[in-house]
Amino acid sequence: MDIQELYSNSYRLVSQVSTKTKRYLYHQLPWDARMLCIRGARGIGKTTLLLQRMAEELPANSNQALYVSLDELWFNENRLIDLADYHYAHGGTHLFLDEVHRYPQKSWAQEIKNIYDRYPGFHVVFTGSSILKIDQSQADLSRRCLFFTMQGLSFREYLEFNGIAQFGSVELEQILTSHVALAMEITRQVHVLQYFGDYLRHGYYPFYHELADGYKMALRQMVANVIEQDIPQAESVEMNTINRMKRLIALIARVSPFTVNVSRIANTLECDRQAVYKLLGTMHRASLINMLYKGKNNMQQLVKPEKVYLENTNLMFALASEINTGNIRETFFANQLSNAHELAFSGNGDFLVDNAHTIEVGGHRKSFEQIKGLDDSYLAVDDIEIGNGNRIPLWLFGFLY
Repeated sequence: MDIQELYSNSYRLVSQVSTKTKRYLYHQLPWDARMLCIRGARGIGKTTLLLQRMAEELPANSNQALYVSLDELWFNENRLIDLADYHYAHGGTHLFLDEVHRYPQKSWAQEIKNIYDRYPGFHVVFTGSSILKIDQSQADLSRRCLFFTMQGLSFREYLEFNGIAQFGSVELEQILTSHVALAMEITRQVHVLQYFGDYLRHGYYPFYHELADGYKMALRQMVANVIEQDIPQAESVEMNTINRMKRLIALIARVSPFTVNVSRIANTLECDRQAVYKLLGTMHRASLINMLYKGKNNMQQLVKPEKVYLENTNLMFALASEINTGNIRETFFANQLSNAHELAFSGNGDFLVDNAHTIEVGGHRKSFEQIKGLDDSYLAVDDIEIGNGNRIPLWLFGFLY
């Protein structure tokens, strides 16, 4: 494969990308920084983000910017640093690197660091679906690189991406103090409950429209790829560990939110307690699950989480044979709040948010009995368009990003 084919492929992809709608992170990134890393799960739109930046901000068909995926066959016989040398020598100023964890060599972090040091003024943006290996590389890149994590579509983004309605994101404090006014303004323009159920089933990953009926199967395959490919690329794991991870996520899918009994899990998976903690931590970092702890979610090894959720509700519909409505509600809330807020287990309500707000999640008949008398406590209620007092529509928490 000739190096010019990399440029031709880059031009083609940039020319075909749509810039009509952009993920929330696009407008938050400091694109002028010399080095950026965008982390996140498979399939949430990181590649499109890079191509949109090139299409909108850099000259078309120039040699200034180059997009490459590091799983290209060219890298089987050539090094990343060689590509940067060539690109810089021919007038390149920006290099957009996708899927760095798939680089055939083990030295991608070192080579990116060398590119930064060797070429002042040169800009590098790189992504990785497997956040595990990227996290491990931060020691080498932390002084040079700004790291950002991107989640799947919020409910707000889902409405925009599907051409239903367009709204700006809101802060949590706005929701807690002004939810009635916010909900009234939004529901004047769209009947949100008409679309909320669809979002919970297939709205988290932008590639739904490409697959439609094959979406659930694609999600199951994506989970398998994360366990069988991404995690082994990041950590030294044996086949029995991969099999245990598959069994554990199947168990979590059946009873999510999953109340953790470490000894029982260890017996089921035929491993020791420490292995269970390691499995849970690895799956969390791989964006397969969310975990809820008492107090601050410090992710320390050998600290037992109180509850474990699948990372998003779409995974619930893809992996679980039976789905409990209450579990869907909690999973949605945990997913949307985890983007920018600290969640902890509350002994009274379902969630303690930012160590300040107690929030109980439930259906429209949910009462305040469980959180009665608690300061700064709220109900996140499903199946209502507009709330009142401290009863907040659950769907509105999907407007946080």
